Amino acid sequence: MTDRTASIAAYWDAAAAAFDDEPDHGLRAAGTRAAWARHLRDWMPSDPVDVLDIGCGTGSLSLLLAEAGHRVTGVDLAPKMVEQARAKLDAAGLRGRFLTGDAMGPPTGEQRFDVALARHLLWTLPDPEVALREWVGRLRPGGRLVLVEGRWRESGQSGVPYVAGAESLPWHGGIGAEDLAEAVRPLVSRLRIEQLDGEGDSDLWGKRVDDERYAVIADI
Repeated sequence: MTDRTASIAAYWDAAAAAFDDEPDHGLRAAGTRAAWARHLRDWMPSDPVDVLDIGCGTGSLSLLLAEAGHRVTGVDLAPKMVEQARAKLDAAGLRGRFLTGDAMGPPTGEQRFDVALARHLLWTLPDPEVALREWVGRLRPGGRLVLVEGRWRESGQSGVPYVAGAESLPWHGGIGAEDLAEAVRPLVSRLRIEQLDGEGDSDLWGKRVDDERYAVIADI
C-alpha cells in the first residue's frame, strides 16, 4: 500500500463512524430506503445474480441487494467501513462477502460477476478510466456496469478536508453524465443515462439537491 493509499484508507476509516448519518448513506428513513431499493430493482436483472459492490462503504446498498436475493461481494479500502458492512448484513441475517481492498483492482481473484456497481466513487480514484476497464473486465459476458455519479460542490465528508493532493485527481468534484458516458461507451455495447436530480428524486438524497446526480447503466 502506497503512502497515498494509506492516507485515503485512514480518511475513510475516520469517516466510518458518522458515515451513515448522511441520509443517502445510512438509508435510515423509510422513504430514502424505498427509493434506493426501487432504483436498484430497476437496474438489476430480475433473477438473483452475482453483484460486485465496489467502494461499498458501510454496506447500505449491499444490504438492499441481498434483501432482493442477489449474491453480493462488497469491496472497500477502509477496514472500518468493511466491518460495518459485515455487521449490517449479519444483523439482518443475510449473507454477503466483504473484502478490504483497492477499488482500482478489487481483490476478488478470478471470480466474474453479472453486475458491477459503484456509487460516488470515481472522483476518489487516481486513474478512473483504468478502473473502469478493470471493472468491465470483472464482468461475465452480458454483464452490466452501474455507475451512480454526479458533479457536486463539496467532495469532503463532515467538513474534513480530503487527502492532500485530492484537487489533482482527474475527476475531483465528480464528473458530468455526458463525460462519463464518453469514457464508458468504448467499453460496452450500449448504455443509458438516468438523471437522479429532479424534483421527484429528493427521497434518494434525503433532501432536494441542486447539483448533478445521475446513473449510467451500461451493458457489455
